Amino acid sequence: MTEANGRLSIVGTPIGNLEDLSPRALRTLSAADVIAAEDTRRAGLLLQRIGLRRPLVSYFEGNEARRAEDLCARIRAGEHVALISDAGTPLVSDPGYRLLRLCIDAGLPVTVLPGPCAAIAALCGSGLPPSEFRFVGFLPRAAGKRRARLASLRADPATLILFEAPNRLVDTLEEIGETMGDRRAAVARELTKIHEEFVRGRVSELRAHFSAHPPRGEITLVVEGGAEAAPQRTPGALEDAIRPALAAGATPRDIYRVAMDVAREMGRR
Repeated sequence: MTEANGRLSIVGTPIGNLEDLSPRALRTLSAADVIAAEDTRRAGLLLQRIGLRRPLVSYFEGNEARRAEDLCARIRAGEHVALISDAGTPLVSDPGYRLLRLCIDAGLPVTVLPGPCAAIAALCGSGLPPSEFRFVGFLPRAAGKRRARLASLRADPATLILFEAPNRLVDTLEEIGETMGDRRAAVARELTKIHEEFVRGRVSELRAHFSAHPPRGEITLVVEGGAEAAPQRTPGALEDAIRPALAAGATPRDIYRVAMDVAREMGRR
């Protein structure tokens, strides 16, 4: 193994259906000197199902700082390291960013293999606008921080994508309704698996449904984006600002600038 061969491959793995593992991903995992996995037991089961034997090392939140340094050193020494998560594309609400950053800063080759992603699959099946979206990931556990985060997203016009545990889904839907209003939303459950399910409707309807039918499995929540309320027009304020400028002999360009300043100030209120 020469130094030129050292590299990091970020490999997306199935979120449920094993057929979603691409031939390129399989080839990359087969060629790796070591596979860094969030959970080596789950990774071992995946490798067993695809008939592959490769060395595994754990890479999770608890050991990420130390293990990232170790893996970067191995790549620098010429090894090919493949990074996978429990399911889906690494770094998306999963460990991996620290290792990626170390490799980039060290000038080491990094390859990202496109693969399964629950957030994108849920967005595409939600029935909500996909042209602009914001991936939120998991909300904070603490109630105050969670509500503050939701409130900060209230006016965001982008479609919002969140991950949530099934036992917290109903409470989260209730908090979304209280902080953001009764928007359209969709709950994607067990994506690509046998019991895949999309439930679409207003936040209040989803809360009622899952209160009566407690959800199980992996949950991705997609919520309609908001819109800033249009600032109230206050003609009096505009006239009060323009009148002195006119009296002082302001040019049309000057009047335009005054009007824009007033509009911006109204938008901040």
